[in-house]
Amino acid sequence: MPEERIFIKNDSLIIEGLLHKYSEERGVIICHPHPLMGGSMQNNVVEAIQEAFAAENFTTLRFNFRGIGRSTGIYDEGRGEMEDILSAREYLINKRMSKIFFAGYSFGSWVGSKVIERNNNIFTDSVFVSPPNNYFDFAWAKLTDNIGLIICGDQDQFCDLEAIKKQIKEMQAKLEMISGADHFYLGKEKELINVLRKYIIE
Repeated sequence: MPEERIFIKNDSLIIEGLLHKYSEERGVIICHPHPLMGGSMQNNVVEAIQEAFAAENFTTLRFNFRGIGRSTGIYDEGRGEMEDILSAREYLINKRMSKIFFAGYSFGSWVGSKVIERNNNIFTDSVFVSPPNNYFDFAWAKLTDNIGLIICGDQDQFCDLEAIKKQIKEMQAKLEMISGADHFYLGKEKELINVLRKYIIE
């Protein structure tokens, strides 16, 4: 079933999304990389994440943060973008989803981390792909037991793997590294999909 273009009301803003309906119970919210760096829901990594979850029979919702595509508003340095995520979650709740997962790539993972910090256990599980901890502050201690999986390429320019490795044990999370992948996963999308599907099945 193809994705359906939807529009979600977020206070005075409208958020543009793509919804793939499958499960009546399990849904995932997928967030894209930095809006000022060309990030959008059409990103190759976002599409790979969507493909992986859809293949495992999830309802998927990827969307454009405010100011991108047909989403109204302007970039808000992560503050308003947190509200965008919450409005997407509310949309799935209104669809009677009882298990809502989060999957964020790069900037999307950072904004998601801020939502999780302030709302413990708001998601059934969370996956961070290439969290750019060289550029954004992740309060890892506050994310304990809320992140199931972190994926990074071993050539990632924006992700300090050594720092993440130190945090993983305390966070009760799993780390998967994709050999030869940098932050953008060009040519590594299939490997990313396989890692995600394996984790979802487990």
